Amino acid sequence: MSSCCRNVLLFCLLLTTLSATSQRKTISGIIKDAHSEEPVPFASVSFKNTTTGNQSDSAGVFRIVVNDWPSDSLEISCVGYQTFYYKVDISQTNINITITLERGTFSEGANLKVKVNKGLLVWRKIVQNKPRNDRYRFDNFSYELYNKLELDLKNINFERFGRFKPLRPISELINQNIDTAEGLKYLPTYLSEVLSDYYYQKNPKKRREIIKAVNPNGVKNESVVKMLGGMDQVVNVYNNFIPVFDRQFISPISDNGDYYYNYRVVDTQLIANQRYFHLVFTPRRKGGDTFEGDCWVHVGSFAVQRMNLRLGKEANVNFVENLSLIQEYQLINDSTWFLSKDKFVADISPTGKDKPGFIGRKTTTYRNVVVNDSSVIQELSKNKILEEIITLPGSLEKGKEYWQSVRHEPLSKTESSIIKMIDTLTNAPVFQRFTKTMSFIGTGYKDIGNYQIGPWMNWISSNGWEGLRVRFDLGTNKFFDKKIRLHGYLAYGFGDQKLKGMGEIFYLPNKDPRMYLYASFTNDLDWGQNYYGEISQDNVFALAVRKQGVPVKNIKVREKRLEFFKELFPWMSNKIIVTHKSNLPLRNLVPLDSFRTSASDNPLTSFEVSFRLRFAYLERFLENHFYRTSLGSIYPIGEIYITRGFPGVFKSSYSYTKISASISDYFKIPPFGNLSLLVYAGKTFGTLPYTLLDVAPGNELYYYNKYAFNMMNRWEFIHDQYAGLNVEHNIGNGIFRLFPKLRLRQFWTAKALWGSLSSENKAYNFKQGHSFQSLDGNTYLELGTGVDNIFKVFRLDFVWRAFPSTLKKEGDKTFGVFGSFRVVF
Repeated sequence: MSSCCRNVLLFCLLLTTLSATSQRKTISGIIKDAHSEEPVPFASVSFKNTTTGNQSDSAGVFRIVVNDWPSDSLEISCVGYQTFYYKVDISQTNINITITLERGTFSEGANLKVKVNKGLLVWRKIVQNKPRNDRYRFDNFSYELYNKLELDLKNINFERFGRFKPLRPISELINQNIDTAEGLKYLPTYLSEVLSDYYYQKNPKKRREIIKAVNPNGVKNESVVKMLGGMDQVVNVYNNFIPVFDRQFISPISDNGDYYYNYRVVDTQLIANQRYFHLVFTPRRKGGDTFEGDCWVHVGSFAVQRMNLRLGKEANVNFVENLSLIQEYQLINDSTWFLSKDKFVADISPTGKDKPGFIGRKTTTYRNVVVNDSSVIQELSKNKILEEIITLPGSLEKGKEYWQSVRHEPLSKTESSIIKMIDTLTNAPVFQRFTKTMSFIGTGYKDIGNYQIGPWMNWISSNGWEGLRVRFDLGTNKFFDKKIRLHGYLAYGFGDQKLKGMGEIFYLPNKDPRMYLYASFTNDLDWGQNYYGEISQDNVFALAVRKQGVPVKNIKVREKRLEFFKELFPWMSNKIIVTHKSNLPLRNLVPLDSFRTSASDNPLTSFEVSFRLRFAYLERFLENHFYRTSLGSIYPIGEIYITRGFPGVFKSSYSYTKISASISDYFKIPPFGNLSLLVYAGKTFGTLPYTLLDVAPGNELYYYNKYAFNMMNRWEFIHDQYAGLNVEHNIGNGIFRLFPKLRLRQFWTAKALWGSLSSENKAYNFKQGHSFQSLDGNTYLELGTGVDNIFKVFRLDFVWRAFPSTLKKEGDKTFGVFGSFRVVF
């Protein structure tokens, strides 16, 4: 064949190839979970009613090439998801799309009867190989951790939002920053980033986190910044239980998982020359603390490569509409699997489905993993305590260029816009006014320049002695002074026509280790024991919940108080308290003159010095500028008080010594809920009036008080030596698992008290016409149970006063029903 003929033939073949290529059509894209926005691997993608299709790869990506469109509909399906249909524009030749799959159910085929359950066999192999695959098998390890937290508002109707006049400026501000013309599924509102180095040692157990950089976007509170790191966010699917908010859910690869889950293998896939089982699991019973989901398991090592957990519709968790927990593992050498990424997405709807709420997303990635290395031990040797979080100087001031260079993964377009919008909103005066108003309603306090007013809940109340009572508080804030806070209030009763009040000063020279000085002067009625989260009697909400037929007891207190607090170690603190106090009984208590021995005497006046020692190892706190709130500890918390009373100091009348101690603990006992425990005891040496003895804490309201004896009245029992025990066991579903749709929860309580009063103190305090009692070594016992989680926020307690029946007075009751509000997940 001549050269010319060959060239003509090649040219014709080229034209034919180009023509065929130009006629081919391509559709490609990625498939994602609509809730977690994570890729869905190995989903089936095919043209409807045809055999033409493909499968997404391990990253959720798919691609189909055809000569002609076989159909105008693309069908996408995957186990655990609703089938999705995509309308294909057949006029196009190249289509790229993103498909989001809504959740369906994993239950199809779960109850098929088979001779050999392959899923159960795989689960057993996973459990059997836990010691080889759990990262906590290593003696030590470290990694760099990048943590990203995002908060989005959802189901916000901007048209209706803008109609409400107080919210109209906020709506306009949002519309200026985000396009809402075509509707908005959710509104990104907050994003934070943390980069840290994390170190772990197994024996003895030590942990250390060094926070290198924080992008808090408005949150400058260091105690909150520490919580944004990785110390408190460690989830391990190899554990038998997995924390979900304040609950402990049973892991699908728990040692007893077959009691709680059904298992089945739905597929086997080859990924990067490694074979994996696709294991699906569903709860065996409705309403339990269990997940549904799937995982990919490496054939041979039976290590989890990817775990997808979600809450089932019957899960007894409040306010959570959807929840996803994803963990991914990768090989760091030929045989060692280690966590590479975890993601937690929670869809919170406080008022119900499709109502306004928010979506929280936490994404954590792990790099530079080091295992069983001396460098880890060397770094952990710097710890002053077993667990320590260090925030490096300047970590809050890192610039944009720094973050672009250190992020494990770049921010998406949406995430970048969040940072810009937060900056715009937080600097807008209208938004600042709105947040201050909401804070005032929620907390009761409002900042006005350098000063603070509130709480508004105490502005108006009423009682039998004062009648209508009004009160106004005024204090300073951090803008007045960084280390000193002044606060006081004035109150007036229209019934007794008396002015009362209190003034205090708080000086905080050092936050870490914490040290402060506090001084106060109080001239007001004594409102009894006040505990955080409980209703006091000086409160507008107490007006409608007081028990009927119980004599109201009033006593006036005039007190001068000085405190010095210092943390000696991160786990131990002491406090010295100097108090000068005078009491004036007003109604239904032994009067002042009953204790007077001469005209110049000053009964019911004392001067005392107290020393408190507190042991709280690894206690965590949430701090504001001046004060802090304990978040508890994984260890018991103990306190010891020693008090000495001195006569003749500022006209004080009594010499005495008091010693008391307490231990409290809270621990989770999954799958049986959680248990809180308080043990306490004390003794008083001296002959004293009832105001200086131990008065057992009673409750004269129908609002349940966790820290008091609810079937006991105030000032009913007095002692000079005592011991007590409080137990509360929140079981969870309990018997209500038989009615899972009700989502009720069960609990039981027990409160016991043993006490006695010396004959000298009985003679001194038991006056005719007044009804103090002493247990005289007998047992006071209250037992309770009830129903929690009624309408998600209400709790009903049924309490029996079991002992002492022999000391019952006329009008006393042995049974009571109490209500309270609790917001828990």
